[in-house]
Parts: sequence; C-alpha cells; structure tokens
Amino acid sequence: MHCASCATNLEREFRKIKGVEKASVSLAGEKAWIEGVVGFEVIRKAAQGIGYDVREGVGGGVRQRTNEEMREKKRQLMIGGVLVMILMVLSMKDMSGVFKSLDQVKANWLMLVMATPVQFWIGGQYLSSAWKAFRHRLANMDTLIAIGTMSAYLYSSVVTVFPSWFVQSGLDLHVYFEVSATIIVLITLGKFLESRAKGEAGKAIKKLMDLSAKTAWVVKGGDLIKVPIAEIKVGDVILIKPGEKVPTDGRVIEGISAVDESMVTGESLPVEKKKGDLVIGATVNKSGSLKVRVIKVGEETVLSQIVKLVTEAQASKAPIQKMADQISAVFVPVVLMIAVLTFVAWLVFASTGVLTSALVAAVTVLIIACPCALGLATPTAVMVGTGKGAEHGILIKNAEALEQLHKVKAIILDKTGTLTKGEPEVVKVVAYGKASVDEVVRLAGSVERYSEHPLAKAVIKEAEKRGLRLVDPEGFRSIAGVGVEAKVGKRKITVSSPKHVKTNEKLDEEMIEKLEEEGKTVLVVSNEKIVLGLIAVADKVKNDSKEAIRQMRELGLVTYMLTGDNLRTAREVARVVGIENVVAEVKPGDKANKVKELQSELHKQGKLVAMVGDGINDAPALAAADVGIAMGAGTDVAMESADVVLMNSNLMSITQAVMLSRKTLMIIKQNLFWAFAYNVVLIPVAAGVLYPVAGVLLSPILASGAMTFSSISVIMNALRLRMIKL
Repeated sequence: MHCASCATNLEREFRKIKGVEKASVSLAGEKAWIEGVVGFEVIRKAAQGIGYDVREGVGGGVRQRTNEEMREKKRQLMIGGVLVMILMVLSMKDMSGVFKSLDQVKANWLMLVMATPVQFWIGGQYLSSAWKAFRHRLANMDTLIAIGTMSAYLYSSVVTVFPSWFVQSGLDLHVYFEVSATIIVLITLGKFLESRAKGEAGKAIKKLMDLSAKTAWVVKGGDLIKVPIAEIKVGDVILIKPGEKVPTDGRVIEGISAVDESMVTGESLPVEKKKGDLVIGATVNKSGSLKVRVIKVGEETVLSQIVKLVTEAQASKAPIQKMADQISAVFVPVVLMIAVLTFVAWLVFASTGVLTSALVAAVTVLIIACPCALGLATPTAVMVGTGKGAEHGILIKNAEALEQLHKVKAIILDKTGTLTKGEPEVVKVVAYGKASVDEVVRLAGSVERYSEHPLAKAVIKEAEKRGLRLVDPEGFRSIAGVGVEAKVGKRKITVSSPKHVKTNEKLDEEMIEKLEEEGKTVLVVSNEKIVLGLIAVADKVKNDSKEAIRQMRELGLVTYMLTGDNLRTAREVARVVGIENVVAEVKPGDKANKVKELQSELHKQGKLVAMVGDGINDAPALAAADVGIAMGAGTDVAMESADVVLMNSNLMSITQAVMLSRKTLMIIKQNLFWAFAYNVVLIPVAAGVLYPVAGVLLSPILASGAMTFSSISVIMNALRLRMIKL
C-alpha cells in the first residue's frame, strides 16, 4: 500500500465479502484486521481483485521479504541518484558550462536514454499500481504520480523524437526529463525513509516477538535434555537456570528465585517465585534454579496474547481517523479534476509559454497533492502509543479505547483486589452463648469451603492456621450479595452480613458498628435463627492506592468507589485512599447498572466513565463502561471484557494510561492539522494562484520534495511519543 486511498479501497472491498463483520486496514502498520466467518483465500482474492496481494501471518518470513524490498529500494536510489545528477547537469549545460558544446537535440536524446530506466524501472512500481487501480475503476496516490511523471516524460519524448515540428511551430526544445526522473527518485527516497520510520513505530511488536527463549531444558527420567521451544508440551517439567529466560508459561514445583518480569509488567523490581507461583514465558530468572511444570505453550502464552493484543490495537482505527478516511476516499478524483482545470486555465489565460506552463502547473498539482501524510497521521501515532503502553505493562486493546481514555473524567474503582490487596485476613473472632471461638471458625470455614469469595478464603486460612479440621458441607448455596449457607453435620449454618441476618436474638450493634468504622467486614455465623458468633475480616489497602488516587485528582479526574461491602467499611477505605464518592452494598449483578446510572449523569456534561476492576463479577461493569480497565492479576473474564489491561496491577498505571492517551491524541490532532493545512495551502500555490500576483510558479521538483517532507514529518512527530515519560 502506498497511501490512504489504498487502505480505503481495500477496506471497501473486504467489507463487501459475505461473512465479514468488520474490516480495518492500517496504512502505517501495513496490516488488515478482519472479523467474521470467512476463509483466508477469499480475502486474498478480494485484494487481488483490485490489484493488491495479501501475505498471511507475521514474523520472520514477512520481515525477510521487507528487508529484501528495502535493499532493492536502496539499489534503485543509488543508481537513480547518479542518473538524476547527470540529467540535472545536462538540463543546465548552458549555465554550468559542462556539455556546452553538445547541441540541444543530442542533449535531449542523451537525457531520454538516462530518464527511461528511472521512469520504467524505478518508477515502474507506481505505473503498475496506477494501471491496476485504473483497470478496477479506482484511483490512488500512484495514479497522481503516474499521470504527473508520464505527462512530463511523454511530452519531453515527443520534443526529442520530433524536434523539427516544434521548431517549425516556434516552440523551444526544452524538455522535462530531469523533472520526471527527480520526482520519481525523491518519492522513492521518501518511501524508503518512510518505511524505516514506520519500522521504528512498530518496534514495540518486534521487541516483544524477539523476547521469547529459543530453547529449554526439559527434565525426562532424571536427565536434562535441551530442546527447541517449539517441542515443549503442556505438562512437561523444565529446569530454568539462573540468568536464563523462562521458556514458556508454567507453575513452579521446586526451587526459589527472583524473576525479572519487567518486559510484561513494566516493573523494574524482580518478583520472588516459590513453589505454586506462576512464571511467564520470556521473563528472566535472576538468582536460583526453578523447576517448572508447563501450563501454556505457543499462542496460549501470556507473551503471545500480549503480541496479539498490541497487533490488534495497532491495526484498529480510532474514531478521529474516520474524517481522514472519508476525505481520502474522494481526494484523488478531486485532485485529478483540479489538475485538469489547472491545465485548461493555463491554456486559456497564459500569455507566453502556454503549453509548457500548463503542463508544469498540472504536474505540480498532481505531485504535491499526495494524501500520504493524511493516511499516516492517525495510525502511526496509534502504533507508537500502544507500543509505548505495552512497554510499561499497559495493554490498550484498540485505537478507540486509546482515544476514549483522554475524554474520561470519572473513574469508578472496585474495592476488593483493586484498591485493596484482595487477600483479606481474619482479625477478630467473637463467640456467643455456648459456642467457642474455634467452633465458630470451624463451622464458618466448613461452609465456606465451596465458596470462591476472597472473604471465604480468609476464613478457611484462619481455620488452617488454628489447626481445625474442616468437613465438606451439604446442600451448599451461595446467595449473591447476601452470604452462603449449608449443612455442617446436622446443623444448618449461615455465614452472612449483619444486614441480612434473620435471628431471634439482638446483635451487638455497637461492636459491629465499631468494627465496620475501622474498615473491617463483619460476617455473622448463625445456626438457624441462633447467632453463634462474629468474624471480622480486613482487606488491607494497597501501598500505591493513596498515591494513585492523588495522581488521578491532579489530572482532573473524579473518583468513585463501587463495592458490595457495607457503607461504613467502604467509607473507611475511601477515607484512607482519598476517594470522594462511595457507592456501597451493591450486588454483583447491579454493578453494571450503577455504571450506567453514572454514565447517564456524566454524559450530559460530555464526560466519559472508566471502570477499574479485577473479578468475574466486574466483567459486566467493565463492558458497560466507556472504557473498561482490568487489573492484570485479575480473572481472564475481566481481562477479556476490558478495553485496557494493566499487566502490573499497579493503580498508578491508570494515570499513565490517561496521560498516554492525552499525549497521543495531541500528536494525532497536530498531524491531521498539518496534513490538511499542507494540502489546502499548497495545492492552490501549485495550480499557480500566486503567479499573477508575485510571478511564483512552484516547481514539480520542489513539490515532490515537499510531499516527501510532509509524510516523514508526520511520522517523526508520532515518534516523539516514544520519548515521553509516563
């Protein structure tokens, strides 16, 4: 693809295919992302039908072909550069004194010989692309280049082959071979530099793809066998020595070590790993040896999923790009019309050198109007922005989320596992009547054995710490937002919040209130309608929560806490971290509705809402929010529902993501402004509007240089995102 029109034409064709739901083509990434039920060959045929080809997959093969193409372009530029210099000298022979003795007719023939390989060998790619587009009744940037350079070349060829006709008509024998050749070489140089710059923009993906280990030590029957990474299977036991990369995702079964996970999380400090802990492929084992059982290989690994997410994001389109795409779709036909009108206007109104001036002006319009900068303005910035995020452990799944983040004014944060560590501990047990403290914990722990709630795990952990024997409950039932109940032996035991206790006895409201004011969650253990005791559980606030909330306020964000906990506990946690608004006692199924309620209020003010969570019960709320942000340590369901995934589970990454979005949108707007301004200002100048006033007529050579500069400047501006500090 050479321009925004190429991408637009391909998108249009892909969307016509039966079974295709969505199609997005990225000029900067040189990729197509297609959703739907459709075979690859059908996609390939659709692309070939309008003169393009599709290469399946990414990796070494494509990179090798790209490198070969770059080498070929470099060879063309070296030969083309020499030929253009000779053409320049020949065209200015009277001024330079070189070739002064050569008459004009012979000089023109020599220039024809020099210009022909440039026109058809180096410029053949543009002619071929323009012809394919013409055959399919389409137009692209190559159409402009082909018509512009061929007009100059053919006019000059006619002057060279039939000089007597021009002499008899009173016309001079001036030719424009150096113009057409210089334009082609300059545009090819621009493409070469553009490709290199786009390579810089896509470096994040290349870095990620190159991170994985190539071999692994597999333990088989007491022996260590070194095997290629592709031969590792799920269930294999591998040995990771100090200093080696972790070959694939697995769980530690033996050993203690510190692992550098910065490539995934962006966190520089190594993480201690021991038996039972998960390790991620491509991270680096620092100190001790680890024996690991493989749990994921190939495309299922975390690294492969990250590469997939970033690739998808870079191929997706931000809403702001729609305007540029709509303009690009009609841009080339409009430019062709302007060029024709320019040619006719010069023929009608010019007083001297009519044909020459008309040709020069029309060619200049065609060359300078290239919509490359317009097509590169948004996707290049998206590529760099999402890549920068990935380097800091912030996975932004699509360009729309990247754009929406900068409009977010309200952040809703789930409490457990997001603001708090999500690992609550039992801090107090109170027994009533004849029940003992151990009996209260044993009964509650037995009921909670089948529950996945973090509070249940805290009770079970406390029972294990006390050495109590738990039994399997019968008829276990979980009541969302209320509690759990089951039979333990002959007794029907309920573990619930004080608000939902049905008892004949009066609860110690004063004690419960005091515990809740301290930020503790109180569980009431009862047998039928008899209260056996209270268990107070506390979930400690994360170390970075307070600082993260402060940073959000500095960015002008309003914070909300959404939790199923009671209001007193929620308010205490909110007070500690500095959150202004609290929405408590929300049942899991109602979280999405609460998000929608806030959206209805804030959307009226033009503000978007982001939801931050980590649990399965957060998934509907994450999907409902304008931008869903999942903590990387959370569940797969939450991560799947979210638009942004924080691999490091660090709340301060939220402000980094918002800052990245704001800076990316600033770059996109700058790029679009200059791309539009460039065309709006220079097309009329190229057409000759300044000629009657100032005698200025833009040279086609200067036009091709300006066109190249506009594309490269847009890419270089986007690359500034790589240098920002988050």
